[in-house]
Amino acid sequence: MKRTSMKVFAYLALAIAVSGCSGLNKMKTNAPDIAYTVTPEVLESHAGKVDVNIRVQIPAGYFDKKAVLEATPVLVYEGGETAYPSYTVQGERVEGNAQTISKASGGQVTYTNTVPYDEKMRISDLVVRIKATRGSQEVVFDDYKIAEGVISTSGLLSAKGIEGSTGDDKFQRIIPHTKSAEVLFLIQQATLRNTELTKAEIKTLNEFIKTAQAAGNQEFKGIEISGYASPDGPADLNTRLSAQREQAAKKMMDSELKKNKVDASAANFFNLKNTPEDWEGFRALMEQSNVQDKDLILRVLSMYNDPEVREREIKNMSNTYKVIADEILPKLRRSKLNVNVEEIGKSDAELTSLANSNPSELNVEEILFAATLTKDVDQQVKIYRAAASQFPNDWRTHNNVGYALYQKDDLDGAKVAFEKANSVKANQPEVMNNLGAVELRKGNIAKAEEYFGNAAGAGSELDNNLGVIALHKGLYDEAIRYFGNSTSNNAALAKILGGKYDAALSTLNANTVEDGLKYYLKAIVGVRTNDSDMMFASLRKAVQLDSKYKKTATTDREFGKYFADATFKSIVQ
Repeated sequence: MKRTSMKVFAYLALAIAVSGCSGLNKMKTNAPDIAYTVTPEVLESHAGKVDVNIRVQIPAGYFDKKAVLEATPVLVYEGGETAYPSYTVQGERVEGNAQTISKASGGQVTYTNTVPYDEKMRISDLVVRIKATRGSQEVVFDDYKIAEGVISTSGLLSAKGIEGSTGDDKFQRIIPHTKSAEVLFLIQQATLRNTELTKAEIKTLNEFIKTAQAAGNQEFKGIEISGYASPDGPADLNTRLSAQREQAAKKMMDSELKKNKVDASAANFFNLKNTPEDWEGFRALMEQSNVQDKDLILRVLSMYNDPEVREREIKNMSNTYKVIADEILPKLRRSKLNVNVEEIGKSDAELTSLANSNPSELNVEEILFAATLTKDVDQQVKIYRAAASQFPNDWRTHNNVGYALYQKDDLDGAKVAFEKANSVKANQPEVMNNLGAVELRKGNIAKAEEYFGNAAGAGSELDNNLGVIALHKGLYDEAIRYFGNSTSNNAALAKILGGKYDAALSTLNANTVEDGLKYYLKAIVGVRTNDSDMMFASLRKAVQLDSKYKKTATTDREFGKYFADATFKSIVQ
């Protein structure tokens, strides 16, 4: 009896096991009935990640009530694979916390997750790998392909598009100089007194003329002379006096110019003016004075435009008018003189020669400008280093050494120079932008953002670099705003990734730089807008300019539908 019972239990256990495996095997066999919708259909990398969104539709009658399915999306590529986190669903008679799927009606699962991007994923398949269990039984399903991947257009961001900032020179080829002086006249007179001719400001004016004439790089641009009369007395008298005072000052200048052999024969050399009643001068002196009834007098000037009325109203203030007559009006009986000279700076040839042979002959503005006259970056480094040696307390010299090294991709050397510039003048926007650019080129996004946060005022270079940061983060609309009207490849890339293909094409067409990346991006626009002619023409130009794009295109899922196309093959092979 005991032996018979043992056999019965053994048969029952075997029957249950066979029944369990049968249910799981049936689910394995019918696994293709599960519908998968992957968004996007071809996976894409953004911000260094590959996101996946899968909607899984499990049909009615499929799910064993006692089964548990563990599903794992996996990107499989040559040389390896990368698995997304697994998700689990269970039947109605399973005690657990996973999502329950009804046998009678089926169910829908929504799965969203991400993995870091790897270049090997450019040619890959997204498969779902399922393990089914029922009690102690386990069945592993065959891998089932549900999508392809990975479009990596976001990785076309150009590091060369990360812009540094120079410390601009203030070099002026032509520097205008003006020396001014004023001579005063007695009331109702236009004769220049000796005390006026020998006073300090006239001596300084005459010395200015003498020095300018003796200098080999200065040129007289004319003399302005204005004669004035105070706004008291008859109008006809003041008209005559202002003109006579103008001529008296000109005669004085004629004598001084002749003595220094200055050629004043040009028709427009003298600019002569006269003001018969200098009410504006009167107003200005009154505003600066402490004259009693000053506010009342200024109110009179604002209320009346008629000179005779003004004069009458002011003279009615008898006590105040005496002060005005003694302190204000004498200063208005005058002639003003402005001598204009232009200092002509060194020619480009002279600057270049001195920068290379004897930079100590140049001031800081000249030597900084001289470096901009050559496109040879090694030569720029040499000139900027000479500038830094001569002018170590000017942050621009060290910054520009760093900028030139940055153009040579010497990021470590550039960083040292930028840090030196920062030690001379802390937190200068251009220097902060440059330190951020170095960190961005090295992939240190957080550190770059820290520097850029202190670079406000650095100009378009900072906006460009913030656009690059936004591209790295997958914030394409933000990147587009930062790039603004830029015609760079990165600006076009932001528009492509943001789905603004017409705008991207306009940007690429406006880009005057002939490089492979520009045309490769244009080919991508052709793919995405179903313009095969533009795609083929642009891709052909891209590989002509840079042969590396042949290999790139053969593994770029952007061109996936053309992989078997004869024209495509002729371009990339």
